[in-house]
Amino acid sequence: MSRIWRIRGKDHDLSKRGLIMGVLNVTPDSFSDGGKYFDLESAVAHGLEMVAQGANILDVGGESTRPGADPVDASEEIRRVVPAIQSLRAKTSALISVDTMKADVALAAITAGADIINDVTGFSDPAMIQAAAETGAGLIVMHMQGTPRTMQTHPEYEDVVRDVRDFFVRRLEKLAAAGIPPASVALDPGFGFGKTHEHNLALLRSFSRLRVNDGVLAVGVSRKSMIARLLQNTDPASRYWPTVALTSWLRDAGAEVIRVHDVKPNAEAMRMIEAIQNG
Repeated sequence: MSRIWRIRGKDHDLSKRGLIMGVLNVTPDSFSDGGKYFDLESAVAHGLEMVAQGANILDVGGESTRPGADPVDASEEIRRVVPAIQSLRAKTSALISVDTMKADVALAAITAGADIINDVTGFSDPAMIQAAAETGAGLIVMHMQGTPRTMQTHPEYEDVVRDVRDFFVRRLEKLAAAGIPPASVALDPGFGFGKTHEHNLALLRSFSRLRVNDGVLAVGVSRKSMIARLLQNTDPASRYWPTVALTSWLRDAGAEVIRVHDVKPNAEAMRMIEAIQNG
């Protein structure tokens, strides 16, 4: 079964070879590496290093979406992400994604050379849908209950797997009505975004049920607090190898796009699983 993701007019077949998305936070307050790559030179160097280690996509974000994070205005977010995207575009042919909730930022990023819009609000803003339609970008539609400031305040579902999948169906219909083909959209269940520990585990156990119409599934569990909860260890460094284990499990369960901080071990884990799957 083919898994096609259409990005700016080009079809990428991910059925046998998935994509590793490397996280590039150009923020001072990310939950895992805030400030480490805030200056342009460090950000670009890290992005190129991730490509050399096996990243197929660089996901550039200028606003933290950790629980309780304060919002950043569009002009500041553009100031953070556009120079990094421009510089990376001049130095690599890897796909570039912009991690943003704002249409103005998305448009500026695509103009600067980005290929993909990754919106943690699932394109809930009509202006974001319009930006996506205008640019032909690949999209990552993520499910989140609430906002980054409120999402972990008593999240509730009748059936988290069914509810997330129903959200995907509705969102694909809304995007299609705006002229965006389903092939352009990857769907991300949003682990840790308005989900309890039990919700996250339920989504992991039933991951394959989340697929809609043979579309592409994307996922990000790298270094998340759900790992610390499971291991009863709050040290972020302890989340390194469990993330690799989850990458292996999720690729086998059907994820085509996996977003990670530590590229090399996760890329190697993905390729090992694919070698087994593809004979």
